[in-house]
Amino acid sequence: MAEYYDPETYQNKWNYLQSGTIIDQYMIERELAHGGFSSVYLARQLKDQVQVAIKEYLPRKFAHRTWNNVVISHSDETKALFLRGRALFFEEAKVLAKLKHHNIVDVINFFQENETVYMVMTYDYGMTLDKIISNKHIKKDEQLLLCIFKQLLTGIEVIHQQKMLHLDIKPANILIRPDFDPLLLDFGAIRGYPHSKKTPQTKVLTTGFSPIEQYTSSSLGPWTDLYAVGASMRCFISGKRLIPAPDRAKKETMLPAVKAYKRTFPKYLLHAIDWAMEIEPEARPQSVAELQDALLNNKS
Repeated sequence: MAEYYDPETYQNKWNYLQSGTIIDQYMIERELAHGGFSSVYLARQLKDQVQVAIKEYLPRKFAHRTWNNVVISHSDETKALFLRGRALFFEEAKVLAKLKHHNIVDVINFFQENETVYMVMTYDYGMTLDKIISNKHIKKDEQLLLCIFKQLLTGIEVIHQQKMLHLDIKPANILIRPDFDPLLLDFGAIRGYPHSKKTPQTKVLTTGFSPIEQYTSSSLGPWTDLYAVGASMRCFISGKRLIPAPDRAKKETMLPAVKAYKRTFPKYLLHAIDWAMEIEPEARPQSVAELQDALLNNKS
């Protein structure tokens, strides 16, 4: 007999794993965050009681949790999409488990259970950069910007050295730990480059932070992530919403940073931001090293 799926019931009652639930070798403590495709929990290892963060694949458009925590597709129509996303989530976990860097989220385990996939990460304390940007009590100056983004770029360079692209760099995906030590999060959009047509891909776009080529999935490379870094730096200094890349491509209405913020930030820094945010991919820095050099050139 087919199970009856009532969206409202599942949304309210079984949307998240409950505190005390045990999966694999971990006990769930509480939910930390959620999005359209996954939820993140604070959990504890049963053996040594170390706290970890666990990310669970649960695309709410395609699937739901049953009373016994098994994740199933809503219907036969959504099953293929659910299974494809699950495979991509598993691949993301495998890639991240190999990317070891102080400024990249550390995946220490991943496993399949409840007909879905779980990714286990070290649990870091901090505040995402978007929260810091909106906090009026934290001074956003040249020193703080360089402290955060120079370290972040070293992590991004490691990703690029592995012929991978993050493709979703934005303030909400940058955790700022004590001493303003950044940690790059959420690798759900990660993909290799040059792009292989044999590998199924999903398109992830964030208005204001995704460059023009990401809308067509063509000509992607390190310069694609660097646009998002430049946009994140501009958001840091302005605290304002950014104009979407397609709108800029049709008609540029965004005042260059060197003009808009010349009274509050040094010229070399604003030039670096404008360079990273050039509309055409070939006009931007082509590597992390080039952007790092621009951020070191503080004699202008």
